[in-house]
Amino acid sequence: MDVFETIVTVLEAIASLALIVVVLLQSGKESGLSGALTGSNNDSYLSKSKHGSLDKVMASATKWIALVWVLLTLSLSLF
Repeated sequence: MDVFETIVTVLEAIASLALIVVVLLQSGKESGLSGALTGSNNDSYLSKSKHGSLDKVMASATKWIALVWVLLTLSLSLF
């Protein structure tokens, strides 16, 4: 079981680092209020569609990496 535990621990460390990187690469959602107060409006069609697809990919990657991390953590605690 020591080999299994070592492999899962290394995979969990990699998943943890990947989760940190993906979360830090996401754009902030709080820019709506500050943009309304300062008057900066960058809501053109092209910027919305390009920015939206990247946000969707990052949100999806966050969910999948978090799921892998949770499963690895549960497997470490059970075995």
